[in-house]
Amino acid sequence: MEKALIQVYTGPGKGKTTAAIGLIVRALGQGFQVLLVRFLKPSVPPGNELQVLEKLPGLDVVTAGLGGVEARNRPEELAQNVRATFAQIRPMIFGGYYDLVVLDEFNGVLHKGYLPLEEGLQLLDQRPPQIELVLTGRNAPPAVIERADLVTRMEADKHPFQQGIAARPGIEF
Repeated sequence: MEKALIQVYTGPGKGKTTAAIGLIVRALGQGFQVLLVRFLKPSVPPGNELQVLEKLPGLDVVTAGLGGVEARNRPEELAQNVRATFAQIRPMIFGGYYDLVVLDEFNGVLHKGYLPLEEGLQLLDQRPPQIELVLTGRNAPPAVIERADLVTRMEADKHPFQQGIAARPGIEF
């Protein structure tokens, strides 16, 4: 790519991770090497989309392994898990192998303080210039928004939960 960008998908609406996965599929179709890092997501059960994505050549997936509703009550453990995952993926990002890196739920990681904001910003500032970087999650910090080249806010004007419709397999998860 001539110029790799920083993209942010944020806001209270549905579709941030879904949009990032669509971009992953497009990039893989162009022969890109892609890294997907899933913060605040449990390993078990694996996301349904992963059962398909992990079979695609050119994609590496790292799942932090701790997250979901049950983990919210253990913030210290979540922070430790996030920091360990960040330490694992940092050399992967700086290794020069990937064209696209998606840090799923990274905005939330920074917002909640599971990873110090300064460390997240340092990654944005020092990333190899050929890597397109996508950050998803609600509550993107203003300093992240400022550094981004593209910011998309997903709004929740209307949601099925408001009508009592629970999350549905294959659609919301």
